[in-house]
Amino acid sequence: MAMWDRIKDQAKGLQQQAQGARGAGGHGRPGAGSAGGSRAQGSRAQLVNTLKSQLTSLKTELKSGAYRDASMAMCALVAAADGHVDPAERQHVESLILHNDVLQNFPPEQLRQRFNKHVDQLALNFQQGKAEALQEIAKAAKKPTEARAVVQTGFVVAGADGYVAPAEEQILREACSVLGVSTQEFGL
Repeated sequence: MAMWDRIKDQAKGLQQQAQGARGAGGHGRPGAGSAGGSRAQGSRAQLVNTLKSQLTSLKTELKSGAYRDASMAMCALVAAADGHVDPAERQHVESLILHNDVLQNFPPEQLRQRFNKHVDQLALNFQQGKAEALQEIAKAAKKPTEARAVVQTGFVVAGADGYVAPAEEQILREACSVLGVSTQEFGL
């Protein structure tokens, strides 16, 4: 558990940096203030990079089907956070999934199939697809390391473009809720 405590401390420090930068004049969104906004974005990018590194360090522990399935549901929710997924966004997120170090623990076709199943459900009926995806995510709550890793995976995908949109933050908060993970650990 000492490693997890270090990870939490590191994330908490980055969270505090991001909050301090937002308080200095921006809201962590591009153009939301002068230097304060860009500092918050830099801090958010640092947080995403830290979470990515932490996930990689846990690669050997993240081999369960529950983590795989919950992560694919999380990625689909992040991709569809604004209520729709255009083909380019779908392809981009699928590429992120297939090139993620930790997710390489699983056969690519399994990942692709699970991700696309959730995206298709979200496209057909967003509210119902969201409820089903959150149910899938909740299954990872039994193991705290996996639960946090699911949120980390979602955060890494959401921040891949250098910006975590408000709709993506909301999805991450909802995932934290069903997983029993504190949103404060991730600066949400």
